[in-house]
Amino acid sequence: MNITLTSTRMRLIRHETTALALVQQSLGAVGRHTGLNAIAYLAADDALRAAAAADTVAPTGPLHGLPVTVKDLYNTDGMPTRGGTHAALPDLGGEATAVTRLKRAGAIVIAKTNLHEIASGISGENAWTGDVCNPIDPARQAGGSSGGSAVAVATGMGLASLGSDTAGSARVPAAFCGIVGYKPSFGLIPLDGALPLCWSCDHAGPLARSVADVHLMTEVLADRALPLRPAAQWQPARLGVPRRFLDGWLGAVTRVAFERLLSRLRERGVALVDVDAPSMHNALAVYAPLRSAESAFIHRAALEREPEHFLPQTLDRLREGQTVSAQAYFECQRQRAHMRVEIAAALAGVDALVLPTAPLPAPVRGSTTVELERGPSEHRAAFVRLTLPFSFTGFPALSVPFDRAEGLPLGLQIVGRQNDDARVLEIGACIEALLAA
Repeated sequence: MNITLTSTRMRLIRHETTALALVQQSLGAVGRHTGLNAIAYLAADDALRAAAAADTVAPTGPLHGLPVTVKDLYNTDGMPTRGGTHAALPDLGGEATAVTRLKRAGAIVIAKTNLHEIASGISGENAWTGDVCNPIDPARQAGGSSGGSAVAVATGMGLASLGSDTAGSARVPAAFCGIVGYKPSFGLIPLDGALPLCWSCDHAGPLARSVADVHLMTEVLADRALPLRPAAQWQPARLGVPRRFLDGWLGAVTRVAFERLLSRLRERGVALVDVDAPSMHNALAVYAPLRSAESAFIHRAALEREPEHFLPQTLDRLREGQTVSAQAYFECQRQRAHMRVEIAAALAGVDALVLPTAPLPAPVRGSTTVELERGPSEHRAAFVRLTLPFSFTGFPALSVPFDRAEGLPLGLQIVGRQNDDARVLEIGACIEALLAA
């Protein structure tokens, strides 16, 4: 499927299609792919009415008449927010600002998408809602926690989706499903009206089919321009490769594909330099208590009144969070600040860092261990290792499809300096063009 948000926008402007036709196409895709379990709530009638109305007026914004989906942790007027759980959620206030901005730009929100329970997982498996299944091979994971958003984009249920990313929740599903996922600089997109997982690490972020689409969505969601330079200036001069950090933590097929890409970049004149931020190696151990403590505080009322309404694994992590001391919490924050300084130093001499988004293609659903160069590894530790350091520290990180292995897509992660989101998107667009050539 080559239909993108930006190309469809131009078709609308040229009157080659209508908003109503686009919404009907998206609803058709929802019907064809029901078995993938991407949709938490479908607002078909409202979307059709909104599309018919959009076709009678002049464009109201850059997303006018374009169908999109929203992860089911953002409050959206007229739609329930369940967060993938049976537990009662805390009061989130009114409609999320990010959703309001999509609507103000003219987007038509056709559905809410399924997620890992309370966004606390990387697989997309959820016994309450049913697993979100990979669109290339439904026996495999779609990734989490924004798996429903990724599947919706990959299958045409919407032209883009609003997801979130705390440890890899937008980037890993994007990699598994062969689309583009973006975690912008911390705080660039507001998160009011959204269910938090770990407020000090949470990011809102878009998923779409191209870097141009993600760029457009980010500008709308951030409510600010992120101007890109002419395409001739997009190619990076120097990219950092964290080889020591990757050592042993890739699967064999991903290692081969990544080295092949690096060779292509060298042929294009890009200098590749080894970089390291030693504290990244311990990111999960530092992040886990902080995330558990914040999640336990967020869900404290439900934990007290109805703990049985959480799935056992989720409940265990929330209970762990209740035991984290203030001293341990603040020590995690101290180490986080140190990690941020180290990553900033690694970025100082390069345009960006590049590394795979995930160590392997999407694993089979139900997997608890995976085989890496270092040997058998626990699933969660393997799949958050490459993404977590950058959401933990707030640096912008983009995932773009760069190869396939075993018939499944692989994602490349591009990490830039804090608040240098435009440069990350430029480099992503440059690599996207290189791969398409």
